[in-house]
Amino acid sequence: MTLLVALLSLTAACGGAESDMSATSADDGPAKRVALWGAEGGFVTPTMNVLRPPRVVLYSDGLVVVDASKQLKLTDAETDETVASMETYLTGQPPTAEPKPGAPTVTDVPATVFGVRGKDGKMLEVRVPALDQVADFYPKELSEAKKLMDGLATRAATAGTDYVATRVRMVVEGVASAEGKPAPWPAGVPEPSGTVDPIWQKDIEGAAVSAITKAVPAGKEYDRSLFKTSSGALFVLSWRYLLPDE
Repeated sequence: MTLLVALLSLTAACGGAESDMSATSADDGPAKRVALWGAEGGFVTPTMNVLRPPRVVLYSDGLVVVDASKQLKLTDAETDETVASMETYLTGQPPTAEPKPGAPTVTDVPATVFGVRGKDGKMLEVRVPALDQVADFYPKELSEAKKLMDGLATRAATAGTDYVATRVRMVVEGVASAEGKPAPWPAGVPEPSGTVDPIWQKDIEGAAVSAITKAVPAGKEYDRSLFKTSSGALFVLSWRYLLPDE
């Protein structure tokens, strides 16, 4: 009887462990954004508005992507600490922060966007207009949030590696005329179709990615890369790598 009880206990223990592992596997999957620092709005071109990635994105697996061009991997402890700090800085802030009375009026600059995934799994975002220009008129926690995320950007720039992806977002903007001789439209890159008003965008993958990155090398995604389509239309072609969750 003692042996039978022991065997039953062992079987139950094994079954419990398997259930726990299954539950963990169910939670596994694509990494999610857990913290971010970005910008939106401001006086920018339509192309830049579409292509502008978050300045810094931290994912649940510790991956940090900066400007969709550099990457860094944090430890689990660093990831947890960063998320906890961002949660502390952003909790209680309004969706759109307002500076204290007396702040100078600043226009045509992007609003800073902070985000953190809370314990409830929802993303808390706070927008801060003209933070760089009137930081002293905002709660110090918002400047601390920027300092924390800026530190990750600096680490990625000095100790990180190039970020590349298998998918790219391409944007073309029409030009009526331009100086210099346009190059023929790159073979393998989709030509714009339909209306270009004022831009045309498309997410591409496969061989088209190699074609566009060869035609417009990384680091020159926002330069004026002038091309002429088969129909004779002139376009400036730009692109950036898509983030893991885009």
